[in-house]
Amino acid sequence: MSSTAKVIRREWLDWPFFEPRHQAIGAALDRFVQSGALDEADHNDVDGTCRKLVRAMGGAGLLDCAVAAPDGDAATIDSRSICLSRESLAYADGLADFAFAMQGLGSGAIALGGSAELREAVLPKVRSGEWLAAFALSEKEAGSDVAAMSCTARADGDDYVIDGEKTWISNGGIADVYTLFVRTGEAPGARGISAFVIFPDDPGFSIAERIDVVAPHPLATLRFTSCRIPASRRLGAPGGGFKLAMQTLDIFRASVAAAALGFARRALDEALWHAKSRHMFGATLSDLQLTQAALGDMATEVDAAALLTYRAAWRRDVQKLPTTREAAMAKLTATETAQRVIDRAVQMFGGRGVRKGEIVESLYREIRALRIYEGATEVQKLIVARELLKPR
Repeated sequence: MSSTAKVIRREWLDWPFFEPRHQAIGAALDRFVQSGALDEADHNDVDGTCRKLVRAMGGAGLLDCAVAAPDGDAATIDSRSICLSRESLAYADGLADFAFAMQGLGSGAIALGGSAELREAVLPKVRSGEWLAAFALSEKEAGSDVAAMSCTARADGDDYVIDGEKTWISNGGIADVYTLFVRTGEAPGARGISAFVIFPDDPGFSIAERIDVVAPHPLATLRFTSCRIPASRRLGAPGGGFKLAMQTLDIFRASVAAAALGFARRALDEALWHAKSRHMFGATLSDLQLTQAALGDMATEVDAAALLTYRAAWRRDVQKLPTTREAAMAKLTATETAQRVIDRAVQMFGGRGVRKGEIVESLYREIRALRIYEGATEVQKLIVARELLKPR
């Protein structure tokens, strides 16, 4: 374990994107990290650890900025606060960042489109950390192309009957509530998708498979076999599910970039500590010009990605403008930057860099998924180009 502290340094909080309240959020995050809540995080027991982390974050009030209150307006959730939280938590522990993000993502559509009864039943428990939430959108043949989904729900009296599968679902198998997006057929493509609330004990709902990945996270394939639920659990209007999904992702998309920033900043700090303490050839690693050049590149790329990330969040929060292009730029830049920065840190550590248990080794595994989920880098490039080519 490196001697580098888990608490992130935030010299960048004086940038004009932030307000005094963000300093307070940063201080609360530091207290949480320093409380020891992350010290017992066991990545070999992701299910139990995610539950413990979510309860601890709920008790510390950290989930308040990501999960709307029952009588609140989810559209007013502050993206900068979510980004600040994810960057700080990712810097400290990747599983903590994951657990935090899923509480907001999994409950966002309920806050946006749920009835008063659903909001009251679900949101307080997710916000307090009592319940884990999940966002069930992806399918085997419908990842980036969401409109290609084939999981269906048909109306049957006062109920809906759901059939099909969802896969790569975060918190799958351990969530207490799922936001599910399925085809209901009101119109072709994205206009024929609706959203529903699913509970683990719904008859016909089962976990088909748990999925193991390089950086341990709880993931699963969900199966629905004539799963009958009341129509009152539909979120929003029939056929309005795709819009709810995009509204939810719009709130949280820039935060994926922020998580990547947290990983990159930790790798940079680990590299700096190692370079200054590693003796070789009668000097330290940091005395070598090649090392200095690498550190200079790493620091510059991290700040460039941070500027794009918080510009996107600020544009949404303060300017109240669409951030499709800006969030895509931030996501692709921050994740690709983090991959390069972490790779350089591993190289700088030499053999230690690939030893299991080293921080840079775990960061190397953590970052890989961020370049794929919530829109792979290649998809982000297409989004930016599409926005550029729109008639002005």
